[in-house]
Amino acid sequence: MLDHLDRALIHALHIDGRAPFSHIAAALDVSPQTVSRRYRRLRTEASLRVVGLPDPHQAGQTQWLVRLTAAASSAQDLAHALVRRQDTSWVKLTSGGTEIVAIIHAPTEGGGSNSLLLRDIPRTNHITAVSAHCILHTYLGGSTNWRRSADTLDEEQQRVLREREAADTAYAPVPRQLTDGDADLLVALQKDGRATHAELAQATGWSPVTVARRLADLQAGGAIFFDVEVDTGHFGANTRALLWMSMSPAHIEDVAATLAGHDELAYVAATTGPTNLVAQALCRDPADLHRYLTRRLGSLDAIHTLETSPVLRNLKAASPIMTDAARTRRPSAPARSRM
Repeated sequence: MLDHLDRALIHALHIDGRAPFSHIAAALDVSPQTVSRRYRRLRTEASLRVVGLPDPHQAGQTQWLVRLTAAASSAQDLAHALVRRQDTSWVKLTSGGTEIVAIIHAPTEGGGSNSLLLRDIPRTNHITAVSAHCILHTYLGGSTNWRRSADTLDEEQQRVLREREAADTAYAPVPRQLTDGDADLLVALQKDGRATHAELAQATGWSPVTVARRLADLQAGGAIFFDVEVDTGHFGANTRALLWMSMSPAHIEDVAATLAGHDELAYVAATTGPTNLVAQALCRDPADLHRYLTRRLGSLDAIHTLETSPVLRNLKAASPIMTDAARTRRPSAPARSRM
């Protein structure tokens, strides 16, 4: 389990994933060396990782939530194959290890390549069932954090971090959208959202000043955001489940807004398919999940049907790109990385 300082550091990274350790230390009233040591330890022991991700709409990407059913003997190999791809994220083994759930990032334009959905999955042996759900709108997740991973800092500490972030540079950002020229920058940020301006300059061929200004412009325009990946088990969330719900279209907005306010949920999105709302629940244990399903969800009369898929293992998190360090931390994944 994480102690108070660990949780405070993670909360600080949610506020500003690229904040210098000196800024975080000032808000937490500890030394920069202490923050640096804690960060390195959490990377090793809790799979902590800051990643820079594009807004899917601005990047011209459509997200598909895909459910694959396979024989138990081949499901893990298929899941690991999905992990290795750079067009997938959030790869999970669910439902007794015979189902794989993953998000696939595909070009929105009809003429773009979509080999995984159209060619690779249909031709793969041992897959017995496939369902693909287009993610229409995300109500919780992405740039919005799971509340229980960002509930430690008081208002004054949060103000200090935000003010230091705003005062970090005299440059006034100009909101920009992503272009093809940002591809190298995005790849580098998906590997490590805390890469220095010098490291990003080496990856892009730009100067450090140009990198800093481009980052500021893209963030100001909402084109990119920084997510914090961390093993939620260290927050006491040892029982995870995907919840597939259906309701009439007239009730989707109200139900989704209600669910987005539940501390037990880390992800809520509207999708196509036989169910039209999906959520990820993070609970202490099966009894805690049962209480949530029967008491909180059970009180929402608009929900007609509910399917619960227990998540046995997370093999890949928010970033499509896995790093060597992340592969080492995740022994269940083949030799890679926050609904």
